[in-house]
Amino acid sequence: MDAVTADPVLLRRARIARAVSLGQRLGYLLFGVAIAAFAVGAIVDFSDGIVTVIVICLVVGSVVLAPAIVFGYGVKAAEREDREREQGAL
Repeated sequence: MDAVTADPVLLRRARIARAVSLGQRLGYLLFGVAIAAFAVGAIVDFSDGIVTVIVICLVVGSVVLAPAIVFGYGVKAAEREDREREQGAL
């Protein structure tokens, strides 16, 4: 049994890290789609459909990405604190 499966805190942190990774990928993907749609709109014409896609992608991307970034910093800080405690204990 390794340390992650033995410790429920580490197991939960690993689950959160996976969700953070997925949230960041999805959020950045939606921002990329919004940028691509904006480029298409700038070249062709800003129709109602293109503007709707841009706005929806920006709103949903922001709603998904903001918490993912915050939780990502939290996971990294917790891992850093664990490493520092282990080094201090040696």
